[in-house]
This record gives sequence, structure tokens and C-alpha cells, in this order.
Amino acid sequence: MANFSRTWWGKLFIEALESFTNSNRLGRGRSYARNGKIKDYTINNGKITAKVRGSVNPYFGVYKEPLYKTTIEIKPIKENDWSKAIAYLGSKASFISKLLLGEMPDNIDSAFADLKLHLLPHSHQDFETHCSCPDWQNPCKHIAGVYYLVAAELDEDPFLLFELRGISREKLQQELAKSPLGKALFSSLETEEVQPEVVDSYYTKPEKVAVDKICSAKDFWLSQKRLPKVGEAVGSPSVPAIVVKKGGDFPPFWQKESSFLAVMEELYERVRTKNKGIF
Repeated sequence: MANFSRTWWGKLFIEALESFTNSNRLGRGRSYARNGKIKDYTINNGKITAKVRGSVNPYFGVYKEPLYKTTIEIKPIKENDWSKAIAYLGSKASFISKLLLGEMPDNIDSAFADLKLHLLPHSHQDFETHCSCPDWQNPCKHIAGVYYLVAAELDEDPFLLFELRGISREKLQQELAKSPLGKALFSSLETEEVQPEVVDSYYTKPEKVAVDKICSAKDFWLSQKRLPKVGEAVGSPSVPAIVVKKGGDFPPFWQKESSFLAVMEELYERVRTKNKGIF
């Protein structure tokens, strides 16, 4: 599978097939695709047509390598269901931004699941296949080989999955562009791009700036100009001795049983009365 599905959407396509197809059949088909037995492989209007080389088997009287015609059609999503899906995708910025830029959102199938639809194959009823080989089982190894080439094509162009389900890339993007989010995105893409300017250096060059005349040291110290007005004096605090009182009666450093504030008030009172003539 790794040779035919490098991307997540190609792998999901094969995993979807494996969920309802005989693994032995798919394994034989993988060897057919790998060995280059599939010729004239085309996809047109959602229909896959291929010519596949068969095997020589003298036991059944086949002495010359046969060439079988194989066709595969995936059941398209109905037009009204596509309208619902486009309206839903157009209302989600994460979906519409990637789809309009040519990218496949990694959770695109979950968006269809919310609408009870399936973008990836969901059952064998999603396929209408035919092969001119005598094998009565479906899928035969020739059809299974074409399945793997479809997965390889999805690696190159994930929008092929939309075409196989009934809508082309161009029509899908045109319808998404009509939504309000689509119009906003296109308007931003159509704005004129600002081209970067080539510069000689990544660093800003210094520029000369004129400055006021600097006075001399004599003018500074002996100037006749008045000194700036002194700001207003700060008034006395509303709470006296606020720094002392901030710790409370028993601050962490105070180990005595008496109140720290009471001791400090007594101390300041003794200092004030004893040195009354000094302070």
C-alpha cells in the first residue's frame, strides 16, 4: 500500500476499500498495479477506464496474454446534497481557506459525516464496476489493481476525490467563493502586495540631530536666572509613626509579652520629655 498511497487521503481511500473488500483480492490487485499490467488508464467525468493485462493460463486454454477492459464509477453525491455540503464547508474558515488555496483539509471526511454524507467510499454499494475478464467475483484482481492506481492519483491530486463524487475542482471552488468567507478571502488575496525594498544594511544608520546650546560651567553655577520654584512641602502623615505601627503589637522580631507599640510609645515619650529643650 505504501507505494500507492503516500498521503493521508490516499491511505484513507485504501483503508476504506479494505473495510469492505476481500483482502486477498486487494493484495492480488496491488501486485497487478505494481508490475505495470494496467494500460491506458484514464479518468473522464468521474468514470475510470483502464485496460488490464491478464495472465497466460494454458490450463484454461489461455495461451496468449489477454487484455481486459475495466471500468469503475463511484456513486456521485446528489446535487442537493452537494449544495448542503458546500454551504457547510463555506461557513467554516478552516475548510474554505484550504480548499480555495488548493489544499485538502485533514478532517474533510468528518465534515461530510456531520451531514450524514461520505466523501470517501463507505461500502461496496458506492461503486459500479465492470471487467471483461471471466472472473465472476467483484472486485476481480483487475478492478482491485485499478483501485490502487486511483489511490496513487489521489496522492497527486486530492481534488480528484471530489470529481469522482460528482463535482469538479473548478465548480467546487467557484461555489465556495460565493460564500461570505470566500468573498473575504478572495478580496484579501487580490490586494496589492507590498514589495520589500532592498537595503545595503540590516542596521539603522545613525543620523545627526541638532541639540540646544550647552551652557558653560560658569553660567551654570553663577547664573542670574532664578532657581526653579521649590515644590510644596509634604504634609504630616495622617497616622503618626506609621512605620513603627505597621508591624502591629507583636511583630515577628518581638519576643516579649508586652506590646511592642506600648513600649515604643513610652520610649518616645521619655525621649521627648527628657530632651525637651533640645527638640
